[in-house]
Amino acid sequence: MKNRWSIDCRASACAMPHKSFSISFRGVVQAPALRAIKRLSVLLLFVLGAALNLFAADRPNILLILADDLGQGDLSVNNPDSKIPTPHLDQLAAEGMNFLDAHSPSGVCTPTRYGVLTGRYAWRSSLKRGVLSMGSPPLIERERLTIPAMLQNFGYASASVGKWHLGEQWSLKDPTGKQEPENIDWGAPAVYCALDAGFTYYFGLSRPAWGFMENRKVLVEPSEPFDLTHISSKIIGGNNDSGFRAPGFTFEQMIPAWVQKTKGFIERNAESDTPFLAYFAPICPHRPINPNQQFFGKSECGVFGDFVVELDDAVGQLLTSLEENGVGDDTLVIFTADNGAETNTYDHIQEYDHWSSNGRRGAKRDLYEGGHRVPFIARWREHIPAGTESNEVVCLTDIMATIADIVEYELPSGSAEDSYSILPVLKGEQLNERAREATVHHSARGNFAIRMGDWVYIDGPDGADNAEPMPILNALGVNDDNEPAELYNLRKDPKQTTNLYRKHPEKSVTLKELLDKYRTQSSSLPVLR
Repeated sequence: MKNRWSIDCRASACAMPHKSFSISFRGVVQAPALRAIKRLSVLLLFVLGAALNLFAADRPNILLILADDLGQGDLSVNNPDSKIPTPHLDQLAAEGMNFLDAHSPSGVCTPTRYGVLTGRYAWRSSLKRGVLSMGSPPLIERERLTIPAMLQNFGYASASVGKWHLGEQWSLKDPTGKQEPENIDWGAPAVYCALDAGFTYYFGLSRPAWGFMENRKVLVEPSEPFDLTHISSKIIGGNNDSGFRAPGFTFEQMIPAWVQKTKGFIERNAESDTPFLAYFAPICPHRPINPNQQFFGKSECGVFGDFVVELDDAVGQLLTSLEENGVGDDTLVIFTADNGAETNTYDHIQEYDHWSSNGRRGAKRDLYEGGHRVPFIARWREHIPAGTESNEVVCLTDIMATIADIVEYELPSGSAEDSYSILPVLKGEQLNERAREATVHHSARGNFAIRMGDWVYIDGPDGADNAEPMPILNALGVNDDNEPAELYNLRKDPKQTTNLYRKHPEKSVTLKELLDKYRTQSSSLPVLR
């Protein structure tokens, strides 16, 4: 009896970009020969699979945690006078590298999240100031490369869990109307969500209403008015204080739900031996300040500090999940925040003597250090030296180029335009010749500053978008002035108390020219991609 049989085995480009193997047997063969061919093909597939696993062996899983409105000084590992215990984050730092001069690309949320996922300053996009409203269209351009889209080339599963705040798009009952809860067809799948930015799984919020959604579908339709009068701390405000909600939804459910979904994602992919990116972005300690009951009284900084303790506990649960699923050694963990602490940090200074800014000037929204200097801890066992610190100036836009460097992906032209790989620093080495020339800071009002070495130039008469309380300025020792711009040497004056604009005009001119160059060019890299 004759049999016709063929096999075409091809290594997916998702597993090995630019590399493929093809094995083909076609034709009419006798049964004994057919059995031999089958045995040979199985052996070849086994060898091919082993080769693919070897090729991907140094590509880690990635757990990227982005806190919301967390100051560098809120972590006890950074601030010996902190009134908030953060044992899990302290331990993470003890097992990895703690960056003491890390910065968000903006003093507010949306532009930083854009910068993290794209490696590009958000002021190059359509968003020139502020944040997106809850009914805004997507900010990430559909053709733009993102971290999860990049990792798809290597077979990664990727999850966005928690806050998105980069725009959603829904089917509308009246296409000519606005994207408001009453006009959204909640029974239809979302037209745009995190899945369209390259993620393979999404569990977040059904904005512009309050409720959970998974992938493109809401779990329960947001159908009832929502206010936050039930919040025990009464610390509300910002853009999270009203609207519509799904029946039964409360803020207190968010962190526990997001932790469980992230743990489930880790478990599924560890079990299937699939590399993964887990992007965990809780709304914490952003207002409203709503820790769950078991965390009340766990800090010496009121309910805000208790909320940070809950964040630390969530991080601890995710780190434990990595260990329980056997991937702790194979996972790059990055913990950071989208900007500095909210302005209620001024109350914490006066009431609890707790400085979220770690003794520096400024808060969320500002161009001063407290607005954008953020915690940044990285752990990757056997790759990042444990218990180390770095004073290298880094920006959260650098995460994309660093991951590209780790997975050996050549970023194409027109992508990650403001992203520098800090992989050499993570390995305890010096930065290469493509090291950052300077870093641009951006405020909520759309104002600019630029940092080069120890010097920072603020392109305007005031780096504060918020009103600075006089008792705080007095405590810092700030000298008032009326200059058209500001210049500080952060090594000599880390609290930014004395404006050197007139004393060093040549430095002001140099930094102003470089800032203008970056703003007019499409990239801040010394060699354009």
